[in-house]
Amino acid sequence: MTIVLACGDVAVNRTDCASMFAGCRNVLQGADLCIGQLEAPVSDRGARVPNARLAMRSPVAAARALHEAGYAMVSCAGNHCLDFGYEALSDTLLHLRAAGVESCGTGETLDLALEPAYRMAGNLRVALIAACSILPEGYAARPDRPGCAPLRAVTVHEPIEPDQPGTPPHTRTFLDEGGLAALVAAIRKARAAADRVLVSLHWGIHMVPFVLADYQRAAAHALIDAGADAILGHHPHLLKGIELYRGRPVFYSLGNFAIEQPHLWDPTILQAPSFRHLLSLNPEWDLTRKYMLPENTRPTGLAKLVLDEGGALQSRFLPAWITEDSSPQMLCASDPRFSKVRVFLEESSRAAGFDTHFDVDGDELIVT
Repeated sequence: MTIVLACGDVAVNRTDCASMFAGCRNVLQGADLCIGQLEAPVSDRGARVPNARLAMRSPVAAARALHEAGYAMVSCAGNHCLDFGYEALSDTLLHLRAAGVESCGTGETLDLALEPAYRMAGNLRVALIAACSILPEGYAARPDRPGCAPLRAVTVHEPIEPDQPGTPPHTRTFLDEGGLAALVAAIRKARAAADRVLVSLHWGIHMVPFVLADYQRAAAHALIDAGADAILGHHPHLLKGIELYRGRPVFYSLGNFAIEQPHLWDPTILQAPSFRHLLSLNPEWDLTRKYMLPENTRPTGLAKLVLDEGGALQSRFLPAWITEDSSPQMLCASDPRFSKVRVFLEESSRAAGFDTHFDVDGDELIVT
């Protein structure tokens, strides 16, 4: 059996980068392959770009800390990848490679951003492909420009009662067919070169519990139909539902995992209009605390994929909790917070219409 672990957003900004992983390091290192979503560029160069709402940049030492914590692969496809320009993005890929961490989702051209990363996990060769649906203007890679692999969607506000002016509309989202086709092609290419193909997607509606956008379901199903073995989602900063589609798991959001508080990236962000809007999306913010994010962002954990060479895949989830200093702590089943994570996953999955069950097995949840 081959064990793959995957988590949501990771971004470190502290003197001792390794301390972020003290509560999860042993578990991460025990996997045959550990995957994360790298939320911030890793560099000491570049200048903040004008359209970065919250400019994030991790110290160079973060790359080594990731490797030492157990990460072997990361997606760099996210809405902060170009916060400090092309120099910082280029540095990120170099620093990760030097630390022994494979990356995907960004590159010097669109073709390179769509290239899978490959890694051996036990006797299986695993491919990871990544893209992002929530990119600021100019962050998407183009054939002749560095950036992130995009999976764009368009939003339509559909009147529910056209004859009742002022009635809130229904928000519908539709995938850009070109971006979807590019990802499908990347998956089919990877299937010819790897035993398993995983897709990491930075997408969805942030800070709002339970709710999924239409395009997410459409994308997840299309990518699994194309040959993906699992979808690893993140960005909303809290857990969302888990779906089993054709026996393959879709983790719509793995939430935050090891990411610093907003004001540690930019102390002025608390007064920004964009941040004030973010506060309005979730009533549980508490700006008086060290951990200021809403309490429902604390439940987190690791997606666990149990693979065998015959093609079978078992989906599990390892509950964890984000502590006051923003670092994740793995939970045992006897910890009351373990049940809180399980209930949150159950409620999120049920609200999304999924008939997903979470059975306790030791300190893990079996997803069925």
